[in-house]
Amino acid sequence: VQLVESGGGLVQPGGSLRLSCAASGSAVSRYCMAWFRQAPGKEREGVATIHSNGGATYADSVKGRFTISKDNAKNTLYLQMNSLKPEDTARYVCAADSCAEVQAGAPKHWGQGTQVTVS
Repeated sequence: VQLVESGGGLVQPGGSLRLSCAASGSAVSRYCMAWFRQAPGKEREGVATIHSNGGATYADSVKGRFTISKDNAKNTLYLQMNSLKPEDTARYVCAADSCAEVQAGAPKHWGQGTQVTVS
């Protein structure tokens, strides 16, 4: 599966952005899909995961502010980000694989990422 993110940009604190991850080559419904992020000088962290059955999990740092979803008909993964904070600034990357690999932080399929800057 090939993954291409879009929707990043510069936003003020308290603002919102919606990231998209368009998949091709295989159906997103087959995979556990996730968003990861990495800020300069920091380790990559998992932000949100959505299972093939639609169940979602979130990092504590984004709970209540971010929502992960997917549209199987459009073969697209989304991340709605509200109440953004400067510490959310990072490159956001979508990924796909089995849930075991995603939860281990080692999914096989990665997008190229999109930059989110909150300032």
